[in-house]
Amino acid sequence: MNQPAPASSALQQATITHARAAVVEQKDGPFIMQDIALETPRADEVLIRMVATGICATDSHVRQQLMPSPLPTILGHEGAGVVMRTGTSVTHLKPGDHVVLSYHSCGQCKPCLSSHAAYCEKVWEANFAGARLDGTIGVERQGVDDLHAHFFGQSSFATYALAHQRNTVKVPDDVPLEILGPLGCGFQTGAGAILKAMKVPVGASVAVFGVGAVGLAAIMAAKVADAATVIAIDVNAERLALASELGATHVVNAADAPDVTAAIRAITPRGVEFVLDTSGRAANLDAGIGALAAMGHFGFVAFNAHSGALVDASRLTVGQTLRGIIQGDAISALMIPELIGLYRTGRFPFDRLITFYDFADINQAFDDVAAGRVIKAVLRFDAAHA
Repeated sequence: MNQPAPASSALQQATITHARAAVVEQKDGPFIMQDIALETPRADEVLIRMVATGICATDSHVRQQLMPSPLPTILGHEGAGVVMRTGTSVTHLKPGDHVVLSYHSCGQCKPCLSSHAAYCEKVWEANFAGARLDGTIGVERQGVDDLHAHFFGQSSFATYALAHQRNTVKVPDDVPLEILGPLGCGFQTGAGAILKAMKVPVGASVAVFGVGAVGLAAIMAAKVADAATVIAIDVNAERLALASELGATHVVNAADAPDVTAAIRAITPRGVEFVLDTSGRAANLDAGIGALAAMGHFGFVAFNAHSGALVDASRLTVGQTLRGIIQGDAISALMIPELIGLYRTGRFPFDRLITFYDFADINQAFDDVAAGRVIKAVLRFDAAHA
């Protein structure tokens, strides 16, 4: 590992690192383990030995081609690992540092320069194009240059990853690195939606639709924000029970409630001040807006063109707002250390949501996530095989 090898034409005489990756060849296809080669880091890049990586719904959406990211590809965007090598212009990281990888951005557009990098004007090119922002690809397999990578600037379903310095966040080395990867996307999205995007104040009322990984992170964050009323809505009784343990003051099982809006308003008669939907279900958009208080805020993280979620604007005339939220509108380099700090004090126990799998069992992990058997699957890499 990490030994110079004859370079291919695609990697153009670069010193390469050999790795093992889980590759998706075609729509709905299985993850296939393949040998790959990575370029040496460019000036602004970092080579990471992966320790663990979370599985997120966005990985599944690309695998199913619900999102137009090119195949074949290496997915994975909740990586955690150890810095092995840095580019010449990287000054805030060094070999041996523990890091979490998050979303990528151009760093130059107006949203990036105004601390809203999650809404980067090149968000698709930076995260879903399967290449660097300049269109090049620093990863190949067996001398063939048809493989896409750099997913979210990382492609962490591999034993090694090339990341950009902007989406590589140094973390303390006294917290288990294997649990930290999901802070780069899923947990950051849920917590950030509450603490950053909607800025839920002390004493507020909050309703969260969907208590998967993102929703439960939001519920823990609502407790951190000291919201007075935190309502969890789902159809899974076990997850609703966990939501109660993690900060929900009330739960609504939508499978047992013929009118979810009425069930919420029975708890907060004037309506809820903040609603967050993490489910992407059209019925929850309707129910959430029906439960929204005057001047209330509705945030969503999962609606897409396939959800059929439409709203009559006349339902928002009493000062309500409807807002799409990406990555919790969080700056990862600030948010991830903040969440780790809350974890250390017991206020954000996200480790309770994690189920570990060996990297080789990635297909089983995806099946279990899809079936709802686990909340947050995290793949662990065996260092002996990295």
